[in-house]
Amino acid sequence: MAIVCRPARMDDLTRADELVVASINELTERRGFGKIASSHPPNFQAFSLRDDTEGLWVADDDGEVIGFAWSWVCGELWFLAQLFVAPDRQSDGIGNQLIGKTFAHAEARGASIKALITFTFNNVSQGLYIRHGLFPRFPIYMVSAPRDRLAPLLAEPPLRLESLTAKTARFDDLALIDISAVGVSREKHHRFLLGDGTSNGFTIHAGSECVGYVYISEGHVGPLAVRRPDLVGPAFASALSFAARSNSPSISAFVPGASESALKAAMNHGMRLTLPMLLMSNRQFGDWASYLPRNPGFM
Repeated sequence: MAIVCRPARMDDLTRADELVVASINELTERRGFGKIASSHPPNFQAFSLRDDTEGLWVADDDGEVIGFAWSWVCGELWFLAQLFVAPDRQSDGIGNQLIGKTFAHAEARGASIKALITFTFNNVSQGLYIRHGLFPRFPIYMVSAPRDRLAPLLAEPPLRLESLTAKTARFDDLALIDISAVGVSREKHHRFLLGDGTSNGFTIHAGSECVGYVYISEGHVGPLAVRRPDLVGPAFASALSFAARSNSPSISAFVPGASESALKAAMNHGMRLTLPMLLMSNRQFGDWASYLPRNPGFM
């Protein structure tokens, strides 16, 4: 039978996650980084499918999922969260079929900004994205440190964190922070994080002023957004102080190369660059000196 690219169903998502994990680990092992990915419940994928059924696609070969593409839209921003093809099928033209479906999703939603985060060393995929009008903008580094090594380097948090919950969240205020940092409101994604049961959300305060927000999950910091670039270093240091009080063996974050103060804070706290990634887009958008993404799929 011919390969069919069809809309994803809920019962595809676990198999799609297994495919993505296998594809990532094949790539990172081949490039000397070892296995970095592990399977997790596809909660955000399921949330995105319920939110917009045209954003997730699978390549189906007689009942076997051999490719997966997932994009989401917030306002004028279309973001390609994942596009992976089984390692042994990557010469079959499946990637081109899937990316055609995802770009049709962007056009249908009227998105003027198209973006994604990919591995810096994934040159084949970068060539594919460049041919579709998405160009490299700047690196994004995963940084990490063992908690027991990080904790002694932490000073008193320069900013104050206050608990953020679905009941206490002022979504209009969060939208203003997001618009200043990434150019669009992400209210639906805040609602997801505040209800997923694994993330702790906080607003960030300088005196009586709310200047940003951050989410921390199992020692991982992000997303983090602040109103002004000069606040991101102190905000990140404050988030690291909180994360270091957890039982997580390591503390990590994704830090854009455009955010010099956040990178400096990471290095000053003994964190190391562990994985290089790259933001690609059809045009410049947002203020990436003020924003730290959660991961390459959530942004």
